[in-house]
Amino acid sequence: MNIPQIRLESRFAKIGLDTVNATLEMQQPKADLSIQQPKAELTIQTTPGKLTIDQTKAREDVDLKHISKRIAEAADQGHQDVLAGIARRIQQGDEQMRIENGGRPLTAQAKQNSEREIKQFNIGFIPSHFSVKLDYQPAEVNIDVKTNTPIIESKINKPIMDYKAGEVKVELAERNQLKIDFVSIDKKI
Repeated sequence: MNIPQIRLESRFAKIGLDTVNATLEMQQPKADLSIQQPKAELTIQTTPGKLTIDQTKAREDVDLKHISKRIAEAADQGHQDVLAGIARRIQQGDEQMRIENGGRPLTAQAKQNSEREIKQFNIGFIPSHFSVKLDYQPAEVNIDVKTNTPIIESKINKPIMDYKAGEVKVELAERNQLKIDFVSIDKKI
């Protein structure tokens, strides 16, 4: 008996893809930068120190006196000597007025007027201690500093981009096919 048979042979369609990759080129230019640093302003004011040495008393102690001081001392000494001389004469005159009381006032007065006074001296320091006077005013220094901030100028440069889009080309590489055959097969039953 003959049984008809249908034979189907099919092939799928084949798609061909052709791709071109996208490209991206980037360049980043450096930023433009300008920095300036103004110098600091420095001001220094100095008041010099002052040393004062007064050695007047030390010079007087070694008998190196100023002429005006010598004149003043001589005037004072003369005044004291005159007063002492007047007092002595008054006292001696009183003693001579009372000669009747006895004693020998004239010889005693002559002896007293002719003798010099014995001077006493002990340990002494010339010039005397702390006779030189020192006065010191220290120096003053005023420092004024004015800082100046830096001047910074910057300009940002945008990146340079070159972009080429990619492509995908789609094509039919092979068409789909369907083949139909009718075959009769003899089979024995």
